[in-house]
Amino acid sequence: MSVAALFAIWSLHLMAAVSPGPAVLMSARIGIRDGLRTGIFLSVGIGIGGVVWAAAALFGLNLLFAAAPALLLGFKIIGGAYLVWMGWHMWREAAVSLDVSDVKQPSLTPLNALRLGLITQLANPKPAVLFSAIFLGTVPPTAPAWVYGVILLIVFANETIWNSAVARVFSFDRTKRAYTGLKSTIDRAFGAALAVLGVKIAAT
Repeated sequence: MSVAALFAIWSLHLMAAVSPGPAVLMSARIGIRDGLRTGIFLSVGIGIGGVVWAAAALFGLNLLFAAAPALLLGFKIIGGAYLVWMGWHMWREAAVSLDVSDVKQPSLTPLNALRLGLITQLANPKPAVLFSAIFLGTVPPTAPAWVYGVILLIVFANETIWNSAVARVFSFDRTKRAYTGLKSTIDRAFGAALAVLGVKIAAT
């Protein structure tokens, strides 16, 4: 497999990772609330989730979805419902006050942040479909095992680095101070956006 083909996979997946979605939204929120360190653990979880979907696509999950469309529908409904549930909790807890000292104390442990990132990524089965489309024209059936390893590493790096960067941008003190003054509005906006994304995932 050529370097050009690997570069095409990297660039196509990076564009997908950068596009707004549940993972990016969660990275922004955790960056504001818990800071960069927790955001990095969240991003690692997101990266692991991306590797799970990429591996599934490489080993023929798209064929399973094509043979059993109800399975994909089930994944989408369950994942979408989970995102709606998280969005509802964000909205419901938006009125809870938060001062600056609270913001400096992470509300998530590193393990919980990693788990949240993993679940957030796995709640959206659409990456498996996207990966299948990307890999179909670029990964030959006879590709050696090291190619699969490089592809999974690319996916993990793109997801982890990008979402860590998002968490970093939203973790600056100025951003946190603005958040404490607009917590209710921001949390409701995050919650509503996450719920809308959940509905969109389930419906399309």
